[in-house]
Amino acid sequence: MDLILKFVLPLLLGYLLDLVLGDPQSWPHPVKGYGKLIHYGTQRLNKGGARFWKGALLTVASCTAVYLFFYGMQKALMPWPLAYYSFSTIFIFFALANKSLLKEGREVFDALQYNGLEAGRQRLSRIVGRDTTELTPDQVRIAVMESMSENLSDGVVAPLCFYAVLGLPGMMMYKMINTLDSMIGYKNEKYLHFGRFAARLDDVANYIPARLTAGLMIILYGSSRAWYFVVKYGAAHTSPNAGYPEAALAGILDCRFGGPNTYQGKLVDKPYIGENDRSIAHEEFRTVALLNHAVTFTVVICIAAIKYYLLWQVQQAG
Repeated sequence: MDLILKFVLPLLLGYLLDLVLGDPQSWPHPVKGYGKLIHYGTQRLNKGGARFWKGALLTVASCTAVYLFFYGMQKALMPWPLAYYSFSTIFIFFALANKSLLKEGREVFDALQYNGLEAGRQRLSRIVGRDTTELTPDQVRIAVMESMSENLSDGVVAPLCFYAVLGLPGMMMYKMINTLDSMIGYKNEKYLHFGRFAARLDDVANYIPARLTAGLMIILYGSSRAWYFVVKYGAAHTSPNAGYPEAALAGILDCRFGGPNTYQGKLVDKPYIGENDRSIAHEEFRTVALLNHAVTFTVVICIAAIKYYLLWQVQQAG
């Protein structure tokens, strides 16, 4: 029973904490520490020759250090159950981003609805990389939906998948992989070689979670059109993973994502995902919010149930 509790209880408590608290901006967060470490390494390694190998070294060293740190901390705290459960619960809470993802999306929709187009554009610029200054109201809402579907995978489902396989150390290692990609995984002059290994590692890490997210969205909403969209458009995205949850949501909403957008002054002509070029209503955010909660809850319960059964089997065999 101790093995079961040490895995399942922190997962459930961490999920509930995220559901209640989200991600308070004033609180310290491990990802901020990850960012400082990556910035420090980038300043010292991203210069001269062999930049690909230097970036690979930074990526492997950072991920290994995070895994070993959390593995060691959990081992050290095992004799003190309260400390162990508190430590594990807090960092599972930090690793999940479901409520904060929904909060940020809702704030864009509300700013656009109640404060006007410019307010919506400005609020959107905080969560997407594209240039928002010329976006129409429909494009603002579509950008939110695209971001939410992709981030449901890499901000919620992927960390939970890594927790299922590698526990808290794996979950926090995934957050380092994701942070590395978001900081140095760009195809520009500065990071093209240095960040390539981190970007490819992030693609590998998100391969299964992205497809699992899309599948759960289809099952939970019961949409045959979403399944058709995933099959037809999932691989059309420039990212090997982002297109799957985006296609599923486009099918559920019967709308169209993608198309040309401007990034850092450069027009990028992305393929369209979906067929119905319609407007997204303000009220439709509620549908997406409920779907996000349903997907997250399903993954948490499935992990808890499967792990409970496997650990119970191990204990019975012993």
